[in-house]
Amino acid sequence: MVPTMVLVADDSRDAHRREALCGLAEAVAERGEAPVTAAFGSPAEVSATIRSVRGPKVVVPAFVAGGDVASAHLLSRLDLGQLENSCHTSPLGAVPSIVADLAGRLADSGWRTEDGVVLAADGTTGAEERQVVMDVARMLSRRLSSPVQVGYLRTWAPSVFDAVDRLRRDGRDRVAVAAWRLVDGPDFDLLRGLEATAITAPLWPSELVVDTLLAQHRAAKRRLT
Repeated sequence: MVPTMVLVADDSRDAHRREALCGLAEAVAERGEAPVTAAFGSPAEVSATIRSVRGPKVVVPAFVAGGDVASAHLLSRLDLGQLENSCHTSPLGAVPSIVADLAGRLADSGWRTEDGVVLAADGTTGAEERQVVMDVARMLSRRLSSPVQVGYLRTWAPSVFDAVDRLRRDGRDRVAVAAWRLVDGPDFDLLRGLEATAITAPLWPSELVVDTLLAQHRAAKRRLT
C-alpha cells in the first residue's frame, strides 16, 4: 500500500497563499505516484486532517526551512511522534536543484554580476532552520560567483531591510532580492517595499518543487517498510 502524502502548512494568512498551496497539492497528486491529502490551516485543523487519513502516511511540510515562521510553528505543535504507521520529513532545504532554480530566477529578474544579492528568508526560532538558510546562501553564492547576504523578515537579525541598506552603503547601487519561500503571500508586499532592483518570484510553481516533495516521500516510504 502506497502511503498517503500529507502536505502540511499554515494557510491562514492570505487567500492567494491558500490558493497557491492547494495548487501545489494538486500538482503533486497529478503525478499519480502517491495519494495526496492537503492539511492546511490551524494546528487543530491540520492535526484533525492528519488523523483522519487511514493507513500509512508520510507528513511532508509544504514550506522551505527558514522561509515560513507560521508553518514552522504549526509543525512544531503537531504530536507526530504519536501517530501509528507514519513518519514525517523535514521542510525543504538546501537542495542543489532548487538553489540552481533560484539563481536562474535571479538572472531572469534582471540581476547582473555587479549587483548585490540578499537572500530574503522569513526566520524562525530553530537553529537547524537558520543553518539551512546559511547553507542556501553559500550555495547560491557559489552558483552566482558573487557574495550573497542573508536578511530576515522576522525573528532574526539582520533584517532584509538592513541587509539591503548595508549593500548600498558599500557601493552597490543595484541590489537584487532572492526570495527564499515556497509560495506567495502578504510577506511579498513587504519585500516589494524595499525598492530593490529585482525580487524573485516564489519557488512554486516549479516542477522541481514537485520532484523534491515526491523524492522526500519515496525516502520516507522506505523507512515505513
